[in-house]
Amino acid sequence: ERPLSARPQPKMAGAGRVWRVGALLYPPAWRLRAPGRAFGAAAGRGGSSGGGRLVLGAAFALGGTAGLCLAARQRLREHSAAELPAGSLQLTLYQYKTCPFCSKVRAFLDYHGLPYEIVEVNPIMRKEIKFSSYRKVPILLANAGSPLQLNDSSVIISAIKTYLVSRRNSLEEIVSFYPPVKTVTEKGKEVVEYENKYWLMLDEKETKRVYPVKEVRVEEMKWRKWADDWLVHLISPNVYRTPKEALASFDYIVREGKFGTLEGLFAKYVGAVAMFFVSKRLKKRHQLRDDVREDLYEAVNEWVKAVGKNRLFMGGNQPNLADLAVYGVLRVMEGLEAFDDMMAHTNIQPWYQRMEEVIEKTGV
Repeated sequence: ERPLSARPQPKMAGAGRVWRVGALLYPPAWRLRAPGRAFGAAAGRGGSSGGGRLVLGAAFALGGTAGLCLAARQRLREHSAAELPAGSLQLTLYQYKTCPFCSKVRAFLDYHGLPYEIVEVNPIMRKEIKFSSYRKVPILLANAGSPLQLNDSSVIISAIKTYLVSRRNSLEEIVSFYPPVKTVTEKGKEVVEYENKYWLMLDEKETKRVYPVKEVRVEEMKWRKWADDWLVHLISPNVYRTPKEALASFDYIVREGKFGTLEGLFAKYVGAVAMFFVSKRLKKRHQLRDDVREDLYEAVNEWVKAVGKNRLFMGGNQPNLADLAVYGVLRVMEGLEAFDDMMAHTNIQPWYQRMEEVIEKTGV
């Protein structure tokens, strides 16, 4: 099995207000019961104007359709490869803080010790990403000599990881291996997918160094896809499971997101009610059980079983891209009832604590 051929993506520069951050490290929520960092699951774009648009905008903040602006000016570290020269790469990523896909990217950047700057996007107007025809998040603007736009969390992670490991190709060349492909759903909706997005574009020698045996690569790709296609869809039904949980979720969205005063009030109360009912539709769409916690518990324990008892992480002694993806998705629930229940009723806690510790140790 080999990746498909690709065509170059258009380059696009962007600008916006930025706030510098280092590694985003937080204490475990099940110990401190602090508000969650981010939460939500995949949500489609939509809405028109007025209250409906506001509610949907707030929902998008939970769904990974906004962006994070990152700019790296310090040297990049790759744990199994030579260090890159200082200042060799600048990154700009636009986010909703409460987006699980953005959380995945942050986990990846933090683990690799990449400092970055954030542009928080207003989920209603989204003026911060008006430069982009791609209206979902995260969006990463990368500059390794010339500005380049990367879309889709898995593409971002695969492309940057490839760049860290391999010095043969420019970042622009690497990104061209992940071409966007437009398709139309059964309902007539046009969607964009990215080919090869779980592949690292490495030569044979580099592949052997990162993946000593073929099964290691296959396993990593399988579970990265699982995180995107299944795990992320369990978040919204669980954090909006009851009216109380929905209100707690939206309370966090409003406090941590970029809302005006009136927008925030409207989003918090109307959005909580709306998403409580939306979560019921999501439960039906994804054929979840009446008690959606059971699906969450089963998925989490399935992951723990796949990691096994003889490995610290799926990647062995250090996390691989699957570990970072699963951790990034799950941590968006921190501080919420769903997260505490997951910690109490599954076997995830030891692995999760190890992930926190290794990211804190390796991060900037």
